[in-house]
Amino acid sequence: MQRTKSQQKKKLQLKNKKLKRSKLPKLTRFDWRGLLPTPVIGVDEAGRGCLAGPVVAAAVILDDTKVAKTLRGLTDSKLVPENRREKLFEQIMSAHRVGVGIASAQEIDEINILQASFLAMRRALEALGCVNGHVVVDGHMKISKLSEEFMQTPLIKGDLRCKPVSAASIVAKVTRDRIMRDLAREFPAYGFEIHKGYGTVWHREMLEEVGPCREHRRTFRGVRLEQLLSESGLDIGEFSEELVIADGVVD
Repeated sequence: MQRTKSQQKKKLQLKNKKLKRSKLPKLTRFDWRGLLPTPVIGVDEAGRGCLAGPVVAAAVILDDTKVAKTLRGLTDSKLVPENRREKLFEQIMSAHRVGVGIASAQEIDEINILQASFLAMRRALEALGCVNGHVVVDGHMKISKLSEEFMQTPLIKGDLRCKPVSAASIVAKVTRDRIMRDLAREFPAYGFEIHKGYGTVWHREMLEEVGPCREHRRTFRGVRLEQLLSESGLDIGEFSEELVIADGVVD
């Protein structure tokens, strides 16, 4: 049975509440101020695991004199309510240095999601206008092909442990969410304004019904399978229960 947009939105809201209530692991804070006066640049991305839309990265240099006043409650963007994210976004953009980089769905298909994420990060650093500094990037990997003028520290759970990375997480998430809301007006069938391109049941059902649009990542298995079902007229229930659909996986 096909879910309405309202039902899908309520389901996502409930899921987000459970995530926020779940006990977070104890993590050691990263002393980013210990790297000063070298410019400390937090870098993070949003949209890597989606079936549609771009991957967006942000690079942020915080003004340490304004952090306490402007960034209260700053943490991983996924744990911040949407209205609070929007306020933090405006505060970060007005009081701190920010660069944003985007890699399109077409670029993701051409070079794969990992390399497209790195490309978006390099574009964010270029937009920041900083030619050197210490990059603290969320995750366990350094940004590939980045100038050697930048030092790099990959930081697992960096968006929870390091304020510049948390700020980059907020900027990337809000920027991408706004892009997906704009795309929802151009492609209203898919509910992009609700799930932001992730592989929800509603999204998969609409992919099966109408097929992918220009903003879908054709190399992702979830999109390829639903396109096959749409073109063949088959129902996903006809397939074996052992079939695994992997979101965000590129062959």
